[in-house]
Amino acid sequence: MSQLHVGLLQCTLGSEDRTKNVDRVEALVREVAGLGAQVVLPPELFEGPYFCREEEERFFDWAHPVEGHPTLERFARLSKELDIAIPVSFFERDGQCHYNSLAFYDGGELLGVYRKSHIPDGPGYEEKFYFRPGDTGFRVWDTRFGKIGVGICWDQWFPEAARAMALMGAEVLFYPTAIGNEPQAPEMDTKDPWQRAMIGHAVSNAMPVVAANRIGPEGELEFYGSSFIANPRGDKVAELGREDTGVLTATFDRDELRRGRAGWGFFRDRRPELYGPLVE
Repeated sequence: MSQLHVGLLQCTLGSEDRTKNVDRVEALVREVAGLGAQVVLPPELFEGPYFCREEEERFFDWAHPVEGHPTLERFARLSKELDIAIPVSFFERDGQCHYNSLAFYDGGELLGVYRKSHIPDGPGYEEKFYFRPGDTGFRVWDTRFGKIGVGICWDQWFPEAARAMALMGAEVLFYPTAIGNEPQAPEMDTKDPWQRAMIGHAVSNAMPVVAANRIGPEGELEFYGSSFIANPRGDKVAELGREDTGVLTATFDRDELRRGRAGWGFFRDRRPELYGPLVE
């Protein structure tokens, strides 16, 4: 199968009625799958509001193990019904540990779980209170439609994560996200740097990037959407606005992507023996 059809969705997720949020995401998954998307990306932690805005112990009640997780079971069924692959972001409890995790389903089958590697800690994004750093390493998912690398939000700022997934065989990079304004610096707008960082991954790894964000006010945060799909040149081939609820799709030829990656020579000309400072 040479054609790879990718899609994403963007919406508000600020209600503490998590059933309402999940219903909204499912409806948009159905919409984008109806447009032909084979691999569909929802935003980060879409079950509820972005609770990491503040440190409150009550939110630990929102974490569940993978096995028996009601939202994961629902999206496994949806993946099977629609015959799609879908990375599902969720708050994971594993014994005494808690993670910002992602379960990847393909045709209803669980391919595995990735735990977010880089955990931010700052005003409005106090994730270190809730999550341990992931212990899975980076993951690339061998779906029926192509090999998909997925990093979660803060991971997207690290070129090492993107390159690691590319070296593991990824053909496309996906980033579920929850990002908006900076409460301590109201004048700061990170929307353009956020996009540029990932567009840089697309160019330097010669592969498409798909990024899904949420929108709307949640407490002191205002999530700025701007979800997009970029091609290996770094061109945004599809983009939603700061307040748009909706879906995006794009189609890539995997054979063309493979030839393009080889032609640029980025992987041919690597010099790993010089990269020691990256791990010192």
